[in-house]
Formats: sequence, C-alpha cells, structure tokens
Amino acid sequence: MYWLAGSLIYRRNESAFHKLDPRVKLLISLEFFTLALASILAPSALPLVIVFAAQLVVAAIARSAKRIARTLAFSSAFAVFIFVVNIFFGTGLHGSLIYAVRFLAIVGSTSIFFVTTSPDEFEQIMKWMRFPRDIVFAFVTAVRFIPVIMLDAFQIMDAQKSRGLELEKGNIINRIRNLVPIMVPLVVNSVIRSGELAEAMESRAYGATPHPSSLYSLSLKWYDVMVILVSALLLALALYIYMSVHFPF
Repeated sequence: MYWLAGSLIYRRNESAFHKLDPRVKLLISLEFFTLALASILAPSALPLVIVFAAQLVVAAIARSAKRIARTLAFSSAFAVFIFVVNIFFGTGLHGSLIYAVRFLAIVGSTSIFFVTTSPDEFEQIMKWMRFPRDIVFAFVTAVRFIPVIMLDAFQIMDAQKSRGLELEKGNIINRIRNLVPIMVPLVVNSVIRSGELAEAMESRAYGATPHPSSLYSLSLKWYDVMVILVSALLLALALYIYMSVHFPF
C-alpha cells in the first residue's frame, strides 16, 4: 500500500497543466465531474468511456498519469463491488457497467485536481472563496498529513511484522487486539507531530492579526482565460450531445 499513500502526496512537476491557475484546474475537475454525473441523461457507457479517455489525456499532459492510475487501480475494487451489487439487485449487465464506469470517472475527475494542485494552492483557492481562516488551515493541514500518517502506519506495520506480529491470523477479536501495537506508536507519532506543528504556528504568530496578508496572490494569465473558454465550450457541446444524440451502447 506504499504506492497508494505515495500517490496522495503532492509532488512538484513541470508541465503545462501544473502552470495553470489552481482555480482553472478546479474548474476542469468540476467539468469532468459534471460530465460524469450528466451521463444519467444518456444511459450509455460510450459517453463515460469518452470522458474517462479525456481524463487520461489530461493526466498525460500533466505528466501525472502513473499517479492517477494508482488511485484508479485502488478505486477499481470499489467499482467491481458496485458492479456486483447492481447485478445482484437486478440492474442488469449494461446498467451495472455504467454505474461502475461512472464511479471511476468521478474518481478520475477529483484525482486530476488533487494530484496536480499543491496544498498551498488549495489554501489560496479556499481563501479566495472567503472560507474562515481556521477552517482553511484545518482542512489544508489534514490534506498534508493524512498521506504522511498512512505512510507511518505502513512502516509501523512492517516493523511489527518483522518482530513476529501476525496481523492476518486468528479470529476478528484477535486481529483487533493485534492492532494495538500498531495504533499506540501511530498515536504517539501523531501527538509528537501535532506538538511540533503547534510550536511552529506559535513561532510564526498564528492568529496575531485578524486579516493576515499572503505572500502569493492568484491572478489569471492569458492562457488561463483561453483554457477556461475552450473547456466551457467543450462542456456545453458535450451536454448538448448528451441530450440530443442516441448512443448505440
């Protein structure tokens, strides 16, 4: 599971997509999300496959195809579960396939934004939306530290397994008991990390002023405006096709 936790940590990359304004990247992600949900207007798997292929093209432009593929590979297990459940409840093979592909398309639309947007950029977006500062700080901190805590958990599990801890054997009660040697050091590490974060916040006078300034500010470039216009036109065209074209399957 290291590969999954590593894919959730933002890594800087040089690509045309990364250079876009974070609000533009959020808009593109929301447009993909809208197209995935709007596929209800056209009960066919073909539009979802096209949307999914477009997401892969954007991921290739952003040079993040491998990282997004990791999240999709992990989500494929849930997609299979959705497919089986819908088959069980009588949705049919075609309808179940549509639900599963739609789920993957939704996951892909959100992954594009979070993989290519740093927590600092996400913080700027939330400030631009006038969210309260404490909520912005709490959310961005969670985005930063959840993958780190996951990596800590996997490292602790490997360390305890090397000492003879058997996590996969025994009944459900024994398995829960075996999690204690995992949870205790994980909680201790989290408390230590939260203390260090509190000291860093105090040393930087967090909360000293009600309206602190920011080192960076969001500003749209000419290519951001072009991407907004082109993506909006493509979204309108796709919605028109959804409502007017009968797809073969």
